[in-house]
Amino acid sequence: MVVDVQGAVAPGYEPVRDAFVRNFEQRGERGAAVAVYRDGRKVVDLWAGTKNVDGAGANGGTAPWAVDTAQIVRSATKGVAAAVPLILHQRGRLDLDAPVSTYWPEFKAHGKERTLVRHLLSHRAGVPALDRPLTPAEAVDGESGPAAVAAQPPFWAPGTAHGYHAQTYSWLLGELVRRVTGRTIGRWVAEEIAGPLGLDFWLGVPDEEAHRVGRVGPVEAPEGGDGGLRLRPKRSVAEAYRDPQSLTRRAFGAIDPLPDENDPAYRAAELPASAGIATARALARFYAATLGEVDGGARLFAPATLTLARTEESSGPDRVLVVNTRFGLGYMLHGPASPLLAPGSFGHPGRGGSLGFADPESGVAFGYVTNGLQKGVTADPRAQALVRAVRSAL
Repeated sequence: MVVDVQGAVAPGYEPVRDAFVRNFEQRGERGAAVAVYRDGRKVVDLWAGTKNVDGAGANGGTAPWAVDTAQIVRSATKGVAAAVPLILHQRGRLDLDAPVSTYWPEFKAHGKERTLVRHLLSHRAGVPALDRPLTPAEAVDGESGPAAVAAQPPFWAPGTAHGYHAQTYSWLLGELVRRVTGRTIGRWVAEEIAGPLGLDFWLGVPDEEAHRVGRVGPVEAPEGGDGGLRLRPKRSVAEAYRDPQSLTRRAFGAIDPLPDENDPAYRAAELPASAGIATARALARFYAATLGEVDGGARLFAPATLTLARTEESSGPDRVLVVNTRFGLGYMLHGPASPLLAPGSFGHPGRGGSLGFADPESGVAFGYVTNGLQKGVTADPRAQALVRAVRSAL
């Protein structure tokens, strides 16, 4: 196949372009973009394929991915959203070691009075699932989700174990930010992060930008493709995803039925666990700003905040993902289950493909988005091929 790649790479980063092309030729890519910053300067900015994964839309599946095409990035949203409480802490507005109920009194119900703010960020809060899942309409109404997690008895004593809060992270983090700031998290991100940095990133895409967002959907990876944490390699993982009573299924099924991610109402929702809309350029630029100045602009994290983001808070068996995972405050850390660039890297993948991260030691910030959602959980083979290429270019 002929891949019409648009964009540019700086000298020395040609391996990233080569890997990007191979993703289309060998790994089932439909439409995607990748961007890399190094020491605050953009060195990779590539896009190719079709805007929509399928044949829907005015131009069908043939409309090309454009320079400003954005996509839903699923849990890669969490990495941008996690910056909000960290910046609030940096500004003296939020105490990470305070009980959540200090800011949100209703949350202390059912033995959650000792849940600390840092437990929400490190997936130690004990409420990754709900006894009664929310409908898609309830999930986005701004009230049902916070009420449900506040009333939910924890599945373990908060702070004593960790398990990925796949969907409930939306209502935990969103309500905490609202209680502290009086603003929704989507508005806070728009006004304090995306606006000042010029990011094409939205928690709740505005009507005037909705035309830029492509359609996402599942795609099958070619047989014999390379690795990543898939649903198949470990029997316990596969069983957990099959069992409707497992904490794994219940965590990912906290919204039931699963929402239509191409529905304009879902894309307009402020769900910081799963519904961010972004370009690869925006993810990379965001992470670059956590490390230092970007193109002469202001940085997001003070050095102490950067240390907090990537200091290990949780490690070992994950009660939801059923593998060993590592988390800092809001960010996945480099490890076998979620390989990033190097041991000091921090960031967040989106189930099915997307990935954003920063590596302070090398000064690299990375963003990858795709419309073809494969079955990987935390280590998509297409993203990993690009990460390996970045590593080879350093």
